[in-house]
Amino acid sequence: MAPRQPPRLVVRTLDDAVRERRRRRLLVGAWALSLMIAAGLGTWATRRPSGPTAPDRTDTRRLLADNEALRQRAAILEGAAQVGDVATRELKRNLAERDEEISGLRADLAFYARLVGGNGQREGLRIQGVRSTPVKDSPQAWNLTVTLTQNARRGEVIRGTLQLSVEGIQGNAVATLDGVALGLAGDHQALPFSFKYFQQVQGSFTLPRGFQPTRMRLAATAADGTRVDATVPWADATRNEEIDDVQR
Repeated sequence: MAPRQPPRLVVRTLDDAVRERRRRRLLVGAWALSLMIAAGLGTWATRRPSGPTAPDRTDTRRLLADNEALRQRAAILEGAAQVGDVATRELKRNLAERDEEISGLRADLAFYARLVGGNGQREGLRIQGVRSTPVKDSPQAWNLTVTLTQNARRGEVIRGTLQLSVEGIQGNAVATLDGVALGLAGDHQALPFSFKYFQQVQGSFTLPRGFQPTRMRLAATAADGTRVDATVPWADATRNEEIDDVQR
């Protein structure tokens, strides 16, 4: 039996032709899309960063170096500021010491100027300075130092006694203590002195509990009857340095 030949003409309906064109268009579109995807993947693969580039590493090293330099500079400035503070405190302390020395030298100069009669006058007995300091471990007891002078131009020995009284408040009332009330008895009620140019008369006294001292009164009486009185505020008498130019 002879084989059958394919028909030379194929009859298709209109719907079959439309479906065939759609199928071809879809195949072409899918092929074009696959090409675009492949091209995109290739571009992304070539441009994807795999790590810091050389310029990025250079910038990082530069930033780290700058940061370290700034830290070192800050440490140097901090150290310099500390040294400056120490130097300033030391300078202030030295200036305070120099001021104290100058004040002492001025007081000494005034003392010796009056002692030798720098003003050309012949001055007699004078209460030059007063200082009172607390006795250690005895809050009610006080030591007393009174400097007496006379002009060197006189050139005579002067003798006499020094008496002390303390004014203050006791029991909401004004009171004046002297002699036995200050713990002085017998020959100790008056402190003797004898000098040609100057002398520091020293003694001690006690204050009763509850007594609030306000000022000290001193009376120096020479053997010839000459008397010199002085009044010193308690706050001034108890300062560290001896009080000069007491009130008369």
